[in-house]
Amino acid sequence: MSTPPARLAAPPQAPREPGPFDCCGNECGDACVWTIYYLARAQYEQALEAWQLQQLQDED
Repeated sequence: MSTPPARLAAPPQAPREPGPFDCCGNECGDACVWTIYYLARAQYEQALEAWQLQQLQDED
């Protein structure tokens, strides 16, 4: 008896890009909305790549 294919988990969601008035322009360093966004974006891209690889493995 064969095993049914695993359910595909939903792909990770991209972080929301800051709006035009979200940044105060005071060079907040690590607390800057753009710094936070770019870090979250990098994590998202890694998670998306891992998810895509998992989908390919699940097809086999």
